[in-house]
Formats: sequence, structure tokens, C-alpha cells
Amino acid sequence: MGGRSIRGTRSADFARRRLGRSFYERAVLEVARECLGKILVHDSPEGLVAGTIVESEAYRGPEDRAAHSYGGRRTKRTEAMFGPAGHAYVFLIYGLHHNFNVVAGSEGQPHAVLIRSVEPLVGLELMARRRGLDPNRVDLTNGPGKLTKALGISLEHYGADLCRGSLYLADGPRVRTQRSPRVGVDYAGSWATRPWRFFAAGNRYVSTTRRSGSR
Repeated sequence: MGGRSIRGTRSADFARRRLGRSFYERAVLEVARECLGKILVHDSPEGLVAGTIVESEAYRGPEDRAAHSYGGRRTKRTEAMFGPAGHAYVFLIYGLHHNFNVVAGSEGQPHAVLIRSVEPLVGLELMARRRGLDPNRVDLTNGPGKLTKALGISLEHYGADLCRGSLYLADGPRVRTQRSPRVGVDYAGSWATRPWRFFAAGNRYVSTTRRSGSR
């Protein structure tokens, strides 16, 4: 069987398991927790890449001081956060790294889930070329900016409908979940202590060893 046929079969298999709108149209904490074990797929022009989500964070504006939509801030940058659910919210941090989020909740609620880490599943050689790393290195995709570069996700995907098109989440196996406060949001005061980061217990691709209880 040629490479084109193998790639097509894998792509079709993921597409059959694509998550529908109802997955995203729920409370953001529920979506963030249940993103773990799901598969982030990008059927890019360069090739198919996919990874199992092993770490996520919930952001629940407008009350959440850690959210870009805090206080109802509605700008060109944050517009996608206001819905509808099931779309991509991608932003650039430090002018260098793209972060990928899925929009959750009801339309008008600026809620999103940051995908912080994935475990590579398909397309490791392509991911490695994009990152300039050996495909077996854990730092290939163990952070939000790392995974977007490896999977070819950029501002081009801002607002993309995850329920159709080449970038999406597919169903995957359930994983044992742990939770902790979010990473790098100390500026958010008491909101920084909320245990809104979820991660797959014992997975080496989780971005930090910061731990809390299991759920």
C-alpha cells in the first residue's frame, strides 16, 4: 500500500471521529477536563499530524481575571472567544509563539480552553522537521507554543470551525485526570489559584510537574 493510501485511511479514520458542536457547547470546565484524551488533528497541506491532548486550561471570562476576555473585553483579538462554540481561538504570545484554544459554552460567553500539551500520535517526522528536533524528544510538543509549531497551527486558523475543515478534535480514549492551578497567571490575583488546569496523570508530555489532586 502506498503512502498516499495510508495517509488517506488515517485521515478518514480521524474524520469519522470528529467531535460535533455539542461537545463544545457546555460549561468550559467540563470541556477542558474532557479535552484530555481527545485527539488534536491537522490534515495540513504538508501532511497529516495528530496528537493526544494531555493538558488543558479553562478560561472563563468576563469574570476570570486570567482570561483575555476579562471585563467583557471584545476586540479584534478576542472576538472569537465570544462564540459560537467549536471554533478556534489562536493568539500570538511574545510575538513569537502561537497558542491554540477551543471556544466553549454558549454564544456570547467568552469562554475558551487552552490546549497546553499533546502526545504525538501521527506525523512525528513532519512535527520534528517543523520544530528542528529529534522526533523522540519530549519537548517536541510539551507546551502550548511547541505543539502549535509542530502541528502547523498559526493565526491563519483563528476562528476556524473545528466541526468542519482540516483542523479539529477527534474522539479518543479516556484518561485518568489530575488538576492544579493554571500556569503563568499570577497577575490574576485569587483567580490564579483556581484549579482550572487539567492534565493526564503520569504522562511525560505534560508541560510542568506542578501537581494537585486527581479527579
